[in-house]
Amino acid sequence: MKKMYTLPAAFLASSLFLTGCAGFQTGNSNDSATENEEGKVVLDFWTFWGSEIRRPVIEKIITDFNESQDEIEVQHTYLPWGDIWTKELAAIAAGDPPDVVINDINTTALRGEQNQAMNLAEFLSEDDISGQFYPELWDATLYEGDSYGIPFNTDTRVLFYNKDAFEEAGLDPEQPPATWDELEEYAAKLDVKNGDDYERIGFYPLWGINYDVWMLNANGHNFINGDNEVLIDTETNLETLEWLKGWKDKYGDDVINSYKAQIDSQQGNPFFNGSLGMYVSAPTFYTQIRDYADDLNFGVAKLPEMEPGNGHTSWGGGFVAEIPAGASNPEASYEFIKYLTGAEAQEYWAVQNFDNVANIEAAENAAESDEFTEDGTMVYSMATEYMRDTLLTPVPVSAPDFMGSVNPKIDEVFLGSKTPKQALEEAQADVESLVEKNTRE
Repeated sequence: MKKMYTLPAAFLASSLFLTGCAGFQTGNSNDSATENEEGKVVLDFWTFWGSEIRRPVIEKIITDFNESQDEIEVQHTYLPWGDIWTKELAAIAAGDPPDVVINDINTTALRGEQNQAMNLAEFLSEDDISGQFYPELWDATLYEGDSYGIPFNTDTRVLFYNKDAFEEAGLDPEQPPATWDELEEYAAKLDVKNGDDYERIGFYPLWGINYDVWMLNANGHNFINGDNEVLIDTETNLETLEWLKGWKDKYGDDVINSYKAQIDSQQGNPFFNGSLGMYVSAPTFYTQIRDYADDLNFGVAKLPEMEPGNGHTSWGGGFVAEIPAGASNPEASYEFIKYLTGAEAQEYWAVQNFDNVANIEAAENAAESDEFTEDGTMVYSMATEYMRDTLLTPVPVSAPDFMGSVNPKIDEVFLGSKTPKQALEEAQADVESLVEKNTRE
């Protein structure tokens, strides 16, 4: 079963903070795969991790690698989120690409198909490391059976809930909702109104995730399968869209937009002060709770399933380490990537950043880290366990931009200008035409 649609990744690059501990630099470097005075191969490693939190972590990993052997020296180049991949493509076209780059996992196959990333089959045939990673992540790196990137980190989506609010509403704080029906029931009990105003909203499904994650949750598969069959206009998707529209009609635009503005502020998320009972987000949301509401009594659970036995499917994204096409010394690049995605470096990244990693051993070790608080361990352990129910959404080579046809149709449902059935029928027809056109060419 292939996974074939994507969402925007949820990571932001922050302000640049310079350091010299691992050859840190900004912008382009012309030293790619040259030798230094000591005769070491110099690799230029591009990331968007320039924040005061993530930069020191990745540079410590680079320093450890540089000190672990005497043949390769890795230098770190930081480029902002909005620039890194545009500049990478320009560097590839100019014949001077970086040696290793961090890139989006869900578009790895597309870069393989477009000859932008190196086919790693040559290295993997002699040194197969595929078994170190979650199978769903590894599969996302494949194009025509070959890998074009090694998984680095990932995520999933979980349900955070306020245990004190549960008790106040007469709900068992150790029994989060398991199905959509229970989710609605719990939300109604958690709602608190004062006249026409809400003092607390129990839950709204389109805060934290989008409609397509709920469709993924309901279906257990994506919009386009491995045979290029388009699966948008289905009974399950219709039921899901009608269910989501019902939530919007219940609360209304004014309430939804008011709460959304608070959520977008991060520090003022209404979940922190108890005015939102349940909220779906990535596990890294815990770090906001830790920083802004450290006394919050909360729990975490899998996404409720549509109905009993349907499955608690969630969505995840992530990043890979790639060797761009035309890199000068791919053998050295692969050696660094093996270290970067190995258990030791991955565990360090996981613990220091509270980030889900692709390496299974590292993820399981991090879940038992004594550097986490009790709440941190609870969230990280849940996230690690949940990877078995988490699907990625690799961009289909047959229709790489198909969500641009789907999203506007679904938006019209929530604006009230289309029925759910009309939107799904039109999206199905548009994407079928797109797939047919691209597979015919």
